[in-house]
Amino acid sequence: MMHWVWTILIGFAAGMIAKMLTPGGGPGGFWLTAILGIGGSIAATFIGQAMGFYTVGNSAGFFASIIGAAVLLLVYYFVTKK
Repeated sequence: MMHWVWTILIGFAAGMIAKMLTPGGGPGGFWLTAILGIGGSIAATFIGQAMGFYTVGNSAGFFASIIGAAVLLLVYYFVTKK
């Protein structure tokens, strides 16, 4: 259970850093950026576990979470771009 709390906290910080690193406007709201960052961290955790980088119960590292959050931010940006 504690690894999920850690994943969410890392994802929150990763979302803020990923927003600074991604080009373009991206999502404008604080909450949307935080949610996409947490989603990126969770996605990085699941993908890392599926690929054998992490064991079950371990969360993704900080850099993997930033990459996951940046990918989600870019996908969101391109999907909602007018």
